[in-house]
Amino acid sequence: MTTLNRRDLLKAAGAAGAFNLAWPLSAGLSPAQAREAAEVLGADYDPAPFTLGVASGDPQPSSIVLWTRLAPEPLAAEQRLPEIVEVDWVVATDPQLRRVIARGTAPASATLGHSVHVPVAGLRPGTRYWYAFKALGKKSRVGRTKTAPVGPISSVRFAAANCQAFHDGFYAAHRGIARENVDFVVHLGDYIYEHGQEGGVPAEHVRDHEGPEIFTIADYRRRHALYKGDRSLREAHAAHPWFLTWDDHEVANDYSSAGGDAPFMQRRAAAYQAWYENMPHRDAGNSALPDPEIHRVRRWGNLLELTVLDLRSYRSERNLADGTILGAGQKAWLKRGVDRAPDTWHVWANSIMLSQLRGRPGGSYMFTDQWDGYLAERKEVLNHIHSSGMEDFVVITGDWHSAFVDDVRLDFDDTSSPVIGTEFTAHSVTSGAYSPDWNAANGPLMGAANPHLKYFEGNRYGYDVYEVTPKRFSTHMRVIADRRDPASPVTTLTTFHVDRGKAGSYEDPATKNSPAQWRRDS
Repeated sequence: MTTLNRRDLLKAAGAAGAFNLAWPLSAGLSPAQAREAAEVLGADYDPAPFTLGVASGDPQPSSIVLWTRLAPEPLAAEQRLPEIVEVDWVVATDPQLRRVIARGTAPASATLGHSVHVPVAGLRPGTRYWYAFKALGKKSRVGRTKTAPVGPISSVRFAAANCQAFHDGFYAAHRGIARENVDFVVHLGDYIYEHGQEGGVPAEHVRDHEGPEIFTIADYRRRHALYKGDRSLREAHAAHPWFLTWDDHEVANDYSSAGGDAPFMQRRAAAYQAWYENMPHRDAGNSALPDPEIHRVRRWGNLLELTVLDLRSYRSERNLADGTILGAGQKAWLKRGVDRAPDTWHVWANSIMLSQLRGRPGGSYMFTDQWDGYLAERKEVLNHIHSSGMEDFVVITGDWHSAFVDDVRLDFDDTSSPVIGTEFTAHSVTSGAYSPDWNAANGPLMGAANPHLKYFEGNRYGYDVYEVTPKRFSTHMRVIADRRDPASPVTTLTTFHVDRGKAGSYEDPATKNSPAQWRRDS
């Protein structure tokens, strides 16, 4: 069967001079016309008013956050709803919602896009629950979630996803995540893309047509609603609880809030609010606006400590001697966490690459929007980890649209410098990677220029699944066959392991002959 991705459909529409019919968020379309155009691109929606589905997030031992958003016309600039709509919610221990253990009512206000964020407390640790909502006489789909365990546990499995440009393909990777036997999901950023065809992004990331660039709260709400029009994304949200961080495209490409003028700060506020309205996010300060607090530490029994970082909200400009990617407050908080870290696996959810990446031997840094643009602070943080004695350190990263495995060294330019951890950078869900020719030519160059780089593969799309036991941390790179196919099968490309108490990773012998553009043999 011949398959066409959204890029192909948009390209064909453009050749016919029919962009207004092809791109759902084009100006001048009614909500019904926008939805019809989205459906041409493979979108569909749950029954109204719960068109965008349901989700849960930030699981803790006794609580979880439940989310939904009322959007009977998902691609409308404004919903034709009352100012306040009462939304009933229920949590049960069975999928049929017969054994109810909690219920209540939450207001969905127009101020927050008729979204609801319900923090449900009094739950049992390490327990599966099912939940649903009811409003305006209609019921939502049933979602599934899980609380964090406490005390000794034998294993944890979780997935990570990143970079899911709607216009670049279908979310078969999220379809795979929805079907995985995992305890939770971590999203590492670039949940949406803000740019238009002339959006100022690097040429290798621009596809044939992505519609207009977005700036207002209505723009960002509609972009989120379009992305949730992919059934597989809604399925992944409904199947597992999620932890969340963000990168740049939730607001604007490569943005830094440092020195932002008034129009940009208004745009950022709009983007942050729309992100909160559309995510199962628990805000620590109980007031998510104007700036949701992203960074947090969560534990999964005695086996895993997850540190979620925010590498956008507090950063300075790049390439400054005293530059910061964390901000003073988050850095102090991170160091305190390192100082009192328990004896467990320590995993940082990190939206952009921590490890150094030179493009070629003797060359400059490839992309200083990463930690490479904040050299002094990276050195300070890594030295703090080393001096504290913290071990079993793993970083999971997105952004690059390709898979990397790196040793994390105190000094990346000194091969005798101690290895203190491992970084796994995952493939993107759909967002366009560099070409196969570029990958083939530059993989060996990056390998030669970066002695800490163990593996690079850039020709595929997918997600990672991590399997953690008291003795080993394993990363399974799941890849899809074709992002043009919404039901594309998922396979495991390769697996890397990190043994407890021994810094550094190694590839599983069973998958070591899988395709890659760079693999260090020793």
